[in-house]
Amino acid sequence: MDPHLLRTLRLRSHRLTAPARSAADVARHMLAVQAQDFWAGRWALAARASGAPTLSGVDRLFNRGALVRAWTQRGTLHIVAAEDLAWMLTVTGERQLQKAAPRYRELGLGDDELATVERVVRGALNGGNGLTRVELFEVLQRAGIEPGGQRGLFAVQNLALRGIVCQEPIVARAGGVSRDQQFVLAEEHIPESAAPSDPAAEMFVRYILGHGPATAEDFAWWAGITLGAARSAAAASADDVRIRQIDEGMFAASSMPRRSTAAPTVIALGSFEEYYISYTDRTVACPPELLTAIGPGKNGMVRPILVADGIVVGTWRHSTAVGRHTDDPVPELLTAAAAGDADVAAALDRYAAFIAG
Repeated sequence: MDPHLLRTLRLRSHRLTAPARSAADVARHMLAVQAQDFWAGRWALAARASGAPTLSGVDRLFNRGALVRAWTQRGTLHIVAAEDLAWMLTVTGERQLQKAAPRYRELGLGDDELATVERVVRGALNGGNGLTRVELFEVLQRAGIEPGGQRGLFAVQNLALRGIVCQEPIVARAGGVSRDQQFVLAEEHIPESAAPSDPAAEMFVRYILGHGPATAEDFAWWAGITLGAARSAAAASADDVRIRQIDEGMFAASSMPRRSTAAPTVIALGSFEEYYISYTDRTVACPPELLTAIGPGKNGMVRPILVADGIVVGTWRHSTAVGRHTDDPVPELLTAAAAGDADVAAALDRYAAFIAG
């Protein structure tokens, strides 16, 4: 497919030029947005919604149980609509547990230890209680499970991959951007879960709706499943009227969101941005010579990006530290004259209004 057309269609699928009505609608449409940088995951939702949502507005969606954050795929934290968590883990959870098994052995987290973790965490969270990661680690330590050296993290992640816990309510942070959440029991805090008849096929369709046009190979990477499983999911979706095959191996939504005439030319997007990271070939959105500058780098980080007409033209930085979240974001154009100063400033102003709100 012509790269310009592909970028144009993906911008619409991502709701970057065809905003959804609300951040909650964005979450359902995208199915999952990467969010180990929690501020960036929340901005990814707001950047795709109309009406200029604020950080506090997105946080309320977590506090009332509409959104959760969990390790839904690739061993990486994502934001998803609460009702989608359980069935997504039936597609991705077992493979994540298999890949984590060697690390469990290294950390001395055998069956007995993990059974103890489940017992004490269930006891601590039972009855609607929520605890932060630090507080959960204290629970583990009292039970004889030393949480240091990533042991506590992998113990809690094991529970999350099995659908027992998730992260939901936001912990307020005085004078700065909220960044912590409480872990809760999923069965107590997610009253209703969707139940598609074929979860793998549904996951493929939903990926295409929020990220297409894309291939089964792209889906395999994004979902963190084998290529064979991804191709089987694509084949199982053949009769789903929501998507169609538009090119050899390429799928797209049957009905694309309509582009807004008010869509900005330049967009500021956060770290680990779905528009950039969700495909096996990132050169569609990013010139090859800029890939190293954006990432993933040696530390696994992917930098925030400035996108002009669907092409990455630079990066930017901003501190969410206490007392500094109201500072101006600082742009860095990597392609000379690729975007006007006023357009870049407007893009960063939209982010600044969100993060300070």
